[in-house]
Amino acid sequence: MQADGQAVHGESHWVTQGDTRLFVWEKYLGTPRDKPVVVLAHGSATAGRESFDLKVPGHPSYSLMDFLAQQGFDVFALDVRGFGSSTHPDDHLSTEQASADLNAVVDAVCQWRGVAQVHLLAWSWGTQYGGMFVMAHPQKVARYISYAQMHAHSPDLLARRPRLATFQRSPYIRITESGWKLRFDSMTPPEANEPAVVEAFARSAALVETRSPTGPQVDLLTRLPMVDATRLTVPVMMIHGQYDDVADLDGLLPFFRQLPHSYKRYVVIPDAGHMMHLQKGHRLFQQEVAAFLAASA
Repeated sequence: MQADGQAVHGESHWVTQGDTRLFVWEKYLGTPRDKPVVVLAHGSATAGRESFDLKVPGHPSYSLMDFLAQQGFDVFALDVRGFGSSTHPDDHLSTEQASADLNAVVDAVCQWRGVAQVHLLAWSWGTQYGGMFVMAHPQKVARYISYAQMHAHSPDLLARRPRLATFQRSPYIRITESGWKLRFDSMTPPEANEPAVVEAFARSAALVETRSPTGPQVDLLTRLPMVDATRLTVPVMMIHGQYDDVADLDGLLPFFRQLPHSYKRYVVIPDAGHMMHLQKGHRLFQQEVAAFLAASA
């Protein structure tokens, strides 16, 4: 990708958290110097790079990382342990472990780039370990975007509940390429999806996530709520698609009302569901994200 003659660069990093190695993918335009930093926290199925930097031939706008880099941000996406290129533990992954991984990555990023704070955008299960991180370390976060946040009565979580015993039996499951495509459906009508994007995501996920951790599913089905809105003391934007099957107004407005910071936003994006950044509403989603992070408050 290029903008104004400058190329968007990608760079790989590694962060050590105890015995665990965490992969971090970075994108920036021109140089990373003197740019605001954004960290992206992925969900319960796919790691950072394939979630947020998906390459779709003929459809370059679907990379959230490239978009944010072109807006002047230095963007990092981590792979929590158990995902992508990071260490895969033998036991079930917990949301607390994911939050500790995020904390380690934020500390490393702040050191690499000489900043005291980052912006955080968290997607799906990422809103749980990301929310835990913001509760514990608000001084490290300038602004927080909670995107496609679930609640205890989310329709999709209720549909997953019969599979709880399966998730508890083994720390990993295998998802086929066709299985990855199902995430785009649920309550989302076909016209909100771009077939080429669905195909590209499924191919990428099947190659990278040869086994998907079940620990996040166990926590989501047995431990919600895991985040206390009153302890998220930074500016927050909550955002989800109109067809999202885990995030909806009835379930999330009470949470939003309890957010204590005076600068907060609640946004619903049309033509989008749970995979909003990879669906037809993605451009409006991107614009809302960039505007919130760049606004003076």
